[in-house]
Order: sequence, then structure tokens, then C-alpha cells
Amino acid sequence: MTGDRPAFGVDAVVVAAGASRRMGGLDKLAVRVGGRQLLGLTVEAVRRSPLVERVVVVVAADRVDDVARDLGDLATMVVAGGQRRHESVAAGLDALVRIDAEIGSEAFTAGRERVVLVHDGARPLVTRGLVEAVALAAEREGAAIPVLPVSDTIKSVEGTRVSGTVDRTGLMAAQTPQGMRRGLLLDAFARFPPDGPLEWTDEAALLEACGIAVHVVPGGAENLKVTVPEDLAVVARAIGSTGVRIGIGRDSHPFGPGEPLILAGIEIAGAPRLYGHSDGDVALHAVADALLGAAGLPDLGRHFPADASTPVGVDSGSLLASAIAAVAGAGWMPAAVDVTIVGSRPRLTAYLDRMRGSLADRLGIDPSAVSVKASSGNLSGDEGAGRAMSALAIATARQA
Repeated sequence: MTGDRPAFGVDAVVVAAGASRRMGGLDKLAVRVGGRQLLGLTVEAVRRSPLVERVVVVVAADRVDDVARDLGDLATMVVAGGQRRHESVAAGLDALVRIDAEIGSEAFTAGRERVVLVHDGARPLVTRGLVEAVALAAEREGAAIPVLPVSDTIKSVEGTRVSGTVDRTGLMAAQTPQGMRRGLLLDAFARFPPDGPLEWTDEAALLEACGIAVHVVPGGAENLKVTVPEDLAVVARAIGSTGVRIGIGRDSHPFGPGEPLILAGIEIAGAPRLYGHSDGDVALHAVADALLGAAGLPDLGRHFPADASTPVGVDSGSLLASAIAAVAGAGWMPAAVDVTIVGSRPRLTAYLDRMRGSLADRLGIDPSAVSVKASSGNLSGDEGAGRAMSALAIATARQA
């Protein structure tokens, strides 16, 4: 150690430029859990270690300004990533090199070897202990990653049939952060340029291709990578937000005769109506179900079955209001909502701000806590064919 600083320096590159393909169109990193966006929770977790001196966050180009504003001083710099993971890692590494060039190497290096930790933006539960174990092992060995034993039986599959059982001996599941001396990573990218034809699923694979030994440290079972919407509820419980719950709601309706289309309580003239027992507002239905789920209550269909007890064509706004009342009766209230509407028609860009305002008014929360997005391209199924629309909502509720 030199004074109160270790004999090496640690930087982190948090990679968050992915497409959240398994989240049903939701941007998982922007979903709020316990009052913070998921990405913010991840950066906070990395920052808990005093070893970490700088954090560069890599996001999609169109999110740089928003993420920089949300993270504030938590991030040393927010930069745009690429289409592939290793392109984004290289962008973060380049940012660190540029920072050194701008402030002068003596400000941070002072003769110390630097270690780079590359961490997934969707792993907000990483512990200080794991961050430091990887950093120390990387400084000592050159490169290190956290791993967990593979506990499930692994099958090889051809088509729809099992073709064999894979021997689990020696198999480990890799996690992040993955750490390495910065010079090793720079040399690896010089040998295999990030815009080259080869693709690396993690930094360890890149280093392995260069003949660099990668050491392992025990990973953490709690170090979950948020992949599907249900993982968000796990994060809410894990961060100790006893006064916060997350619920998920989905709804889908086919187009029917007549108009107008009603979404999030907004009428869209000239577009066909969605067919259902109610007015077919998939956005409000999904939000209502998400809130009911957060409060641990039965879904909307059990509150309002599609039979004679529920009037045909009922206004979905009234259904949502009843759901909010039920949620309040259980001791919870809306805190934030993230909705994605999926359908190839009509184009909804011009209506999204109005939908956001409508939802905020109905939920009694600030518009800044509401996100409404539309997914209309590269769709499959009835949504892609223009026969139906669906919505996925994630709602955060807090104790009243």
C-alpha cells in the first residue's frame, strides 16, 4: 500500500448498451426499483468498494445524455457503446485512456498498475466483497473472473430431442465483474480489434484467445443478472426495499370492428378499436394487473370477469381506478410504472407523451415516474401481422 491507497488502481467499465431482448420490450436498465433506475443501483453497488476510483458507463448512443443526468457524480463518464459487447467494452476502455490523457497520468497512475473491472449493468446485487476479490486477484494474477458451479443437469439438444447429457465436471458459470490489468486488455484489443470479424461473449474469452491465463474466484449466488421481468421482483426484495414491491402485467387484444383505438386512456381516431369485453385498452389493463400483482392481489380478470357481472364495453379507466382502490386497501400505492405497447400499427410516437400524462394523472404520481414506449418493428405473431396489440407493464408500489 502507498499511504492509504493500494499499490494498484482500479477502474470499472459498466456495460449497459444491450437490447433487453428477453424483457418483452422493456428497457430493464431504466426500470426503477426502490426509487433508483436499475442501472443506477448497479453503479452504486460497484462504487461501494473504496478500491474503485473511476466508473465509466457504456450505454446505447441515444441514452447517453439521459443516463448521465440520472447517474450524476456516480459515473466518471457516460459514453456510447457498440452493437456487440466487446465493442462497448473497448469504448469504455478508450474513455479511461482519454481521461488519463486529459488530466495527466500522474493524477491517478503515480506508477501504479491499473486494473479494469468490466461489469454487467444488469447485475445490481454484486457485493463489495466480490468486487474487491476480483480486483485483488486480477492485480495478483493478471486476469480473474468470478464463477459458480453449474448445478443443473446439462443436456445437448438436436432440434426438439435430447441428444446427450453433458458431464458437468469442471463446468462453471461465469459472472461479472471480470478483472484484468489494463495493459493486458489493451494488448488483447490490439490483437483482436473490437470492429473485427470475431465476437467474444465475455472478456475472459478474449484473453483466452490471446493465450492469457484467466484465474477464478468464487462467485456469488446473489449476483443475479436481470434477464426477464420476474427478476426485478427478486432485486426489490434483495435490496431490502421492504416498503417497495414490483408487479408485472401483460395483456393482449385483437383488433375488431369500429373505432377509435383507446390506449392508456387516450383515444386515437382513425385507428381500429381493440376487441374485448371492455374497451380493449391493453395498456391500462397491463398496468392494473402489474399494480395488483405488486400488492399480492388476484389479477384483473378475477376482479372483473368477462361475464354478465362486468358491463360489456366497460371503460378500462374505471377498471384501473378499482384496481388502485384495491391496492390501497391492501396498504400499497403506485410509485412508478413502465409500459411497452407492442404492435405494428398504428404508429404511436405522436401519442406517447399524452399517454404518459394520462397514466400519471390516473395513478396520482409524477410524470417523471411514468414511462410509455411503443415497439412496432421486427415483430412476430399477431402483433407483427397487424392483427392485435399487446402491452407489458412493470409497476412499483410502495407502502401507503
